[in-house]
Amino acid sequence: MMKYDVKDMALAAKGKLRIEWAGREMPVLKLIQERFSKEKPLKNVRIAACLHVTTETGNLALTLQSGGADLVVCASNPLSTQDDAAAALVEFGIPVFAIKGEDNKTYYDHIIASLEHKPNLTVDDGADLVSTIHQQKTGLIQDIIGGTEETTTGVIRLRNMAKSGNLKYPIIAVNDAKTKHFFDNRYGTGQSTLDGIIRATNVLFAGKTVVVCGYGWCGRGVANRAQGLGAKIIVTEVAPISALEAAMDGYQVMPFHEAAKIGDIYITVTGNEHVIDSDDFEVMKDGAILSNSGHFNVEINIPALEKMAKSKREVRPFVDEYTMPDGRRLFLLGEGRLINLAAAEGHPASVMDMSFANQALCLEHLVKNKGSIKPDIFPVPQSIDDEVGMLKLKAMNISIDVLTEAQKKYLASWESGT
Repeated sequence: MMKYDVKDMALAAKGKLRIEWAGREMPVLKLIQERFSKEKPLKNVRIAACLHVTTETGNLALTLQSGGADLVVCASNPLSTQDDAAAALVEFGIPVFAIKGEDNKTYYDHIIASLEHKPNLTVDDGADLVSTIHQQKTGLIQDIIGGTEETTTGVIRLRNMAKSGNLKYPIIAVNDAKTKHFFDNRYGTGQSTLDGIIRATNVLFAGKTVVVCGYGWCGRGVANRAQGLGAKIIVTEVAPISALEAAMDGYQVMPFHEAAKIGDIYITVTGNEHVIDSDDFEVMKDGAILSNSGHFNVEINIPALEKMAKSKREVRPFVDEYTMPDGRRLFLLGEGRLINLAAAEGHPASVMDMSFANQALCLEHLVKNKGSIKPDIFPVPQSIDDEVGMLKLKAMNISIDVLTEAQKKYLASWESGT
């Protein structure tokens, strides 16, 4: 009998409809699924996927299953699971270990349960699965061909593992594909972060001062979308070129502690810890809203906030009110976890289409090149990135020019000059 742990199997029918709905916006993945169904490139390959269990992830799981994979799925964040999608995947014959709101122990128990599958490939979002293998389940490594990593935070962790010599099998950094971070991080995070904040608070962005912490691709998207809703944007950064770019894009740039005195809404997207710290809480205005869209709940120093506040209460779902000793109230959203998945549905399906197309094709690439790739972090092959881009253009009925043979020859030469 198949083992699984989801909230309620009665939710499966609803989940199937929602997975089907998301699939309408994922034409690239659908084309790959059709090919996988015929060719079975993942036949008899065991895959453990530690991802946000959403309707979009459901479509990736079904694509891998169509390719012949023997797949198990667990959550990559305690608050990101959509319980109906999890139940639906179980009905499709895919074991799932994920419950929205699970505590930390259950979260890691679910990761361990997925590893009982003895995977040949890993799919990770944040590197908790890979980290657990390397710390607790090293006996599995000999049978692992390779893996993929979906997010910036995970790639940073894995690069540190590789640098220190601790990474024992190859990982493809799907996050770094142009068809992933240019679109998923910028347009997906930009829209879904604001969606999560609005669902949690029903706040009006127009006229508010929004402080965006970090101006990578996610920060760019968040700032752009918040500005589009009429907000005044302040960007805080530690990287000089990113800060310069934010200034050139028309945003105000300043140190965070200065921004802490004037912001209405704070959004962290840095991938680092304690970006908002105790000294910042002391100067924030009454009613300030704190949210995070980075992968882990470390960007806001929640233990310090808990210690400083004289009281705490939940005033709305996903909104905790912290009352400070002087009477000011600070509102923390989604327990400091990624708000786009804690209080909303995550990225729109049309951008996850490209991200998950990269996942599927990179897993196929790893199987085809089994044994020939050393343990390290690798970029998505350019041919895969280009294929995903062309398929997405085709799905959008957009045509582009093609180089002539003469143009190709010119670009490959050096003789022609002024």
